[in-house]
Amino acid sequence: MASLRGMQQPELSKKLFKMIKSENHTIGAYESASRERISIASQLSDWGEATGDDAISDISDKLGVLLSELGEQEDTFAQNLEDYRSILKQIRNTESSVQPSRDHKAKISDEIQKLKYKEPQSTKLVTLEQELVRAEAQNLVAEAQLTNIVSPPARSTTVPKNKNTNPNPPEQTRQKLKEAYDIHFAAVIERAEKQILLARHGRRLLNLLDDTPVVPGDTRPAFEHAHQARQVLNDAEEDLREWTPSLEPIPSSATDLGTNLMPTSPQGAGTGTTELGSPVQQRIAGSETGEGVSNAGQLASSSANERDVSGSSTVVQPEPSTSYQRQ
Repeated sequence: MASLRGMQQPELSKKLFKMIKSENHTIGAYESASRERISIASQLSDWGEATGDDAISDISDKLGVLLSELGEQEDTFAQNLEDYRSILKQIRNTESSVQPSRDHKAKISDEIQKLKYKEPQSTKLVTLEQELVRAEAQNLVAEAQLTNIVSPPARSTTVPKNKNTNPNPPEQTRQKLKEAYDIHFAAVIERAEKQILLARHGRRLLNLLDDTPVVPGDTRPAFEHAHQARQVLNDAEEDLREWTPSLEPIPSSATDLGTNLMPTSPQGAGTGTTELGSPVQQRIAGSETGEGVSNAGQLASSSANERDVSGSSTVVQPEPSTSYQRQ
């Protein structure tokens, strides 16, 4: 059964909620593809060994290592997509937190209009108008969270009934949208470039396999390229280790914000501009230097061994994001 959370979402955040849930299924598909690719790589290695052909056995084993690393890249890509998805959640949560104050202000305004029509002299009007002033002030703070706050917003526990729309694209939403898809496209580039790199080394392995026909009864020459095959894996490992992102920076002026939630510089002045691309490059570079190649150990061990492939103004707190626990 589908989750009931979608039915509870405020109207303002329903569309983004649905998109985030769909993205969750996409991430799951990449994780599944990663597992399947690694399994197929192991099966290829096992089949090659069972053929009794030394050349096929050695080459299929090395191909299995490269295919297994391709599977690891799919898993890394899925993790990066989860980071991008978590940024979209911040926009969704902010939209959800703003909606209660909008609804409260609209409700009081409706009550005032009805009372003016039925009882124009009612003393209750004064109380309602004072309450409306307070509601408008609270709504201004909530709207400021949606439009200007750059830090991760909070998650609202209120589930209001919403009838309003958001006519103008807020600055906070713009900044978070840029940040989210900066991560997304950087991950796409990383995955594509590493896949190309691994595929090229895979083609090098194929060139070591002699498919010259032999006369029935003749003996095929012994496989003499075991050393070259191991070197291909060494080269692939080295290339993955030395890979670095080369991304065009995505500038952002979202840091030009004072303590009063107001811009500190005129619109379009461009002061205090930051580059969203830089943190993404640092994140990818950090993962490369800190953790190394995701399957580097497998590549290295396969080089030493012949068979190494196996198988209201509510302020809400940002929610943690992992690749295995997603909403």
